[in-house]
Amino acid sequence: MGIFEPFRAIGYITTNVPFSVQRLGTETFVTVSVGKAFQVYNCAKLSLVLVGPQLPKKIRALASYREYTFAAYGSDIAVVKRAHQVATWSGHSAKVNQLLIFGEHVLSVDVEGNIFIWQFKGIDKNPAPIGHIKLEDEFSPSCIMHPDTYLNKVVLGSQEGALQLWNISTKKKIHEFKGWGSSITCCVSSPALDVIAVGCADGKIHVHNIRYDEEVASFSHSTRGAVNALSFSTDGQPLLASGGSSGVISIWNLEKRRLHSVIKEAHDSSIVSLQFFANEPVLMSSSADNSMKMWIFDTSDGEPRLLRFRSGHSAPPLCIKFYANGRHILSAGQDRAFRLFSVVQDQQSRELSQRHVSKRAKKLKLKKEEIKLKPVIAFDVAEIRERDWCNVVTCHMDTPRAYVWRLQNFVLGEHILTPCPENPTPVKACAISACGNFAVLGTAGGWIERFNLQSGISRGNYVDALEGESAAHNGEVIGIACDATNTIMISAGYHGDVKVWDFKCRQLKYKWKVGCSLVKIVFHRSNGLLATVADDLVIRLFDVIAQRLVRKFEGHSDRITDMCFSEDGKWLLTSSMDGTLRIWDVILARQIDAIQVDLSITALSLSPNMDILATSHVDQNGVYLWVNQAMFSGAASFASYGSGKEIVNVKMPSAASEKDGDKSDNRTIFEPLESSDTSQFLNSSHQIPDLVTLSLLPKSQWQSLINLDIIKARNKPIEPPKKPEKAPFFLPSIPSLSGEILFKPSEGTNEESNAQNTRLEESSKKTDLPVSKFLQILKSCAEKENFAPFTNHIKSLSPSILDMELRMLQIIDDDDEQEPEKRQELHFIELLLDYFIHEISCRSNFEYIQALIRLFLKIHGETVRRQSKLQEKARKLLEVQSAVWQKIDKLFQNTRCVITFLSNSQL
Repeated sequence: MGIFEPFRAIGYITTNVPFSVQRLGTETFVTVSVGKAFQVYNCAKLSLVLVGPQLPKKIRALASYREYTFAAYGSDIAVVKRAHQVATWSGHSAKVNQLLIFGEHVLSVDVEGNIFIWQFKGIDKNPAPIGHIKLEDEFSPSCIMHPDTYLNKVVLGSQEGALQLWNISTKKKIHEFKGWGSSITCCVSSPALDVIAVGCADGKIHVHNIRYDEEVASFSHSTRGAVNALSFSTDGQPLLASGGSSGVISIWNLEKRRLHSVIKEAHDSSIVSLQFFANEPVLMSSSADNSMKMWIFDTSDGEPRLLRFRSGHSAPPLCIKFYANGRHILSAGQDRAFRLFSVVQDQQSRELSQRHVSKRAKKLKLKKEEIKLKPVIAFDVAEIRERDWCNVVTCHMDTPRAYVWRLQNFVLGEHILTPCPENPTPVKACAISACGNFAVLGTAGGWIERFNLQSGISRGNYVDALEGESAAHNGEVIGIACDATNTIMISAGYHGDVKVWDFKCRQLKYKWKVGCSLVKIVFHRSNGLLATVADDLVIRLFDVIAQRLVRKFEGHSDRITDMCFSEDGKWLLTSSMDGTLRIWDVILARQIDAIQVDLSITALSLSPNMDILATSHVDQNGVYLWVNQAMFSGAASFASYGSGKEIVNVKMPSAASEKDGDKSDNRTIFEPLESSDTSQFLNSSHQIPDLVTLSLLPKSQWQSLINLDIIKARNKPIEPPKKPEKAPFFLPSIPSLSGEILFKPSEGTNEESNAQNTRLEESSKKTDLPVSKFLQILKSCAEKENFAPFTNHIKSLSPSILDMELRMLQIIDDDDEQEPEKRQELHFIELLLDYFIHEISCRSNFEYIQALIRLFLKIHGETVRRQSKLQEKARKLLEVQSAVWQKIDKLFQNTRCVITFLSNSQL
């Protein structure tokens, strides 16, 4: 086990596997494939509600029925109930390409023409298929569908162009339709009986009557590629939607038998699935470009408009970086998109706007990709000025300009930074100052220039006058960094020269040579260390102030792709094309962990809290998250988790993490995945050494325990209640300890009165303490030596009820001669002291227990002082309390000294 363990992959929406749509009650859900797992979205807001388990291979086909999902991978079929796999169907010897829900059965079709029939009622009892059909050798199935009202019959299309009607019950072919001379890619049933639509590879759509084997209508969009998906509208409009390999969606009017509308550039890649929602003017589409969109037909001219969508990168990311204290990740991909991914809530992920790309593309009659900015090769971000002006600067491939972005509005900024307009060369490096006011750019020609982010105006360039150069470097600038106080600026050239400049005066202070060509640099502002990567695959760390080499790390066997420091500067993480991720301890000057993954890491970023590591990989469109297990385990050091010099093979994270899955209860089918369950954190038994854990209760709840007397005095009524002028008639009654209503006797019934007084005296002589639920739980937990249930119980009580429970143990008669062992009050007080000792020792619920101890001593302090046995418990509690507080006080001492020094200084 290494320091970082696989957690989950984000940024995956869908793949080239057709989705499955089903309606449950009043809501519609769509199941999509994300590689080896599947995800379920609620179509009301396209919110993620469920993530399926990780399967051994990539999913090839999907089908869903109520709470069951059937996923074909390889030659097997996984049966998943909600998020838990309950069975695996293994009957095929070839890869399964199609699945069809057929009543209470599932039909699976493989590439060799085998059709298996599975029954999903009683899945655990019947893992074997109940039927098998072997198609002809010259028939390669490409699609399967069930015509409405055709009992036990399915229609099969083939790559050879043939179309056949089969009876599943008798396992016989009923009819073979005349083909159209082209491979059949898809077929769907229409709302009209006996009519289906067939899509072909030559771009033609045939609306066919299968009862009479006659063609009703034919449409063609051969210029838009093969027909990959078809869907009929069921809300009363005679519309047929078709999607092609060019990413265009065509809407056909069946009554007028002509083209109704065209959604140009609906997707950047070929259409995979189309589905009209039942009795709704809404069309859902998915594509191989990792996006899923919903279109609504509600305009006056009947043209569809985009209703909502989910999308991710359609090409692998090039650069990633954490933002907003680790809650978001900025990602720049080869698809010319600049995206913001949310680690916490998937719905907050979005693409940053490049300002009216669709309108400009439509006006210039160009594709969106041609209008978008070129792929980002480097970027920097500063959070300090997010609300004031643009706080992100990006460098783009083969572009002599840098662009600024405003993350507060998720939009491209109004300024364009152009260094050296007289001799423009592509911008290769960028950095934002710690104050967030300036951006420094480096070009391929060696030019370095500083810009003001608020105005976009140039504030001067850096020139190496000592060497007589006209620019900062004699060659490409591969990296730029600024310190925390805007004192120095560091730049590195491709030829191995590192230069340190005066940030304000723009003059060279000193420089040194690395000795070989540099590839990348990373600077840590807190410790002043500069990490460089050269062509010789050696990582060198320089102390910028001392101008000397302090560390050298070797181990990678291929090109180093990225590196980053941890927030505290103690770790340096590096990735390479050799497939390894290595963690170097800067202080100990050695490698502490190394992992090997199947796909090489191209970019990485460590969150400021050091709890999550984000990576991007070769040919992968998502961002992969790794969790720091050592941080959450409570280990005193990371040595027990790191593998040292050994390289450990680790599987990459999947879309389904260990904590993901079905978050719903028995009342609903699905619930949002983002609604986290905080109870698991409240009841966590893990405790970080030498620290205390707070109760996470509202501040007012434990403060009210301390100030309960003040609250009671404040809420006390000013005047006693006044007797109403005309009181209603009622029967006079007297109070009783038993709770029974006793009516006041008349003057003549002295015997009854004496008998009642006798009963009152007997009840008052009872000495047994009534055991409440509070005391029962306390006693039970003390016997089991597990106080967690008692802690949860008292945290659920209000301050006034808790005060009443403690006062019920108050000893009224301290001079009672009864032995202490026989007094229940003293026994429960002793159990409470044991509970306080246990909780203080565990350092959990610290502030709540402190308030509870204060209230306890206020009520029972005198009793503890009088009883010798309780005094021993109180001394032990004092010792534990003092020991724990001394450790906490040491942690605060350094901060108190700094605050005292600064408060007494004359600044």
